[in-house]
Amino acid sequence: MPLLDIRNVSKSFGTKVALDDISLEIPEGQIFGLLGPNGAGKTTLIRIINRITIPGGGTVYFNGHPISDEDVSKIGYLPEERGLYRKMKVGDQAMYLAQLKGMSQKDAALALKEWFVRFGIEDWWNKKIEELSKGMAQKIQFITTVVHKPSLMILDEPFSGFDPVNAELIRKEILRLKEEGATVILSTHNMESVEELCDSIALINKSRLVVTGGVDEIRRKHGNNNVELIYTGEALASREGLFRVLSDEENTGRHSSVLSLEEGASPNAVLSAIIGEGVAVNSFKELIPRMNDIFIKLVTEGV
Repeated sequence: MPLLDIRNVSKSFGTKVALDDISLEIPEGQIFGLLGPNGAGKTTLIRIINRITIPGGGTVYFNGHPISDEDVSKIGYLPEERGLYRKMKVGDQAMYLAQLKGMSQKDAALALKEWFVRFGIEDWWNKKIEELSKGMAQKIQFITTVVHKPSLMILDEPFSGFDPVNAELIRKEILRLKEEGATVILSTHNMESVEELCDSIALINKSRLVVTGGVDEIRRKHGNNNVELIYTGEALASREGLFRVLSDEENTGRHSSVLSLEEGASPNAVLSAIIGEGVAVNSFKELIPRMNDIFIKLVTEGV
């Protein structure tokens, strides 16, 4: 049973359709990428999951039952629009937000101290939010999102504004939280992070679900049957019924080539033909498209 089951969810604002009959399942214990261009409907769906917005149609199920206000305490939500009370002290702000999620004062203090030590920011406790840089404030907001150990975490552009060192720190924490059993919805435009972190994804464009499934499965499905061949010997020419040479670069007798396999041509048959021409093969591997290329292709095709 999925942790989150979204069935036929729709939402309109006046004549503007924000979501059009969206159905998808988010398995427990996975990092699930929620992708789409600006204005696609991602934020509306996130707000519906958090019960900030009520759907116009359809139902969201959490752990097998229609999601309720009580379930929201089991969700940690980091919105893209960050928001902390700038005049409050860091520790007071973090304690306040942790207790809003149902933690006792004692449990909140213990958990927050542990997180502050983990992030090396123990001396920030009595600083005011307005004294912190944007990246420092985002660390605090990340901590307050996850401190109550929610079973579902929704992170909207969690790496925005971080330098590479701190972005890597947050990445490691997301993976650690997953290993501890949390389910994570990651909404981001960073396709490199999607490939590194996500088990499955859903792509929404113009309020409709375009594709959903495992990251590896989607990458292979959208492959164009190209392979990279590294070899030494005479330059290869295209072979009818087997492959076309798309590119071939030579450097001191060593060739780096991209071949497009013809429909029905097996890699073994292609290799046999190449070796039969007296070519020494150093490597032969499938070229699987990156998520960034797939994202652009699917979104622009839908324009």
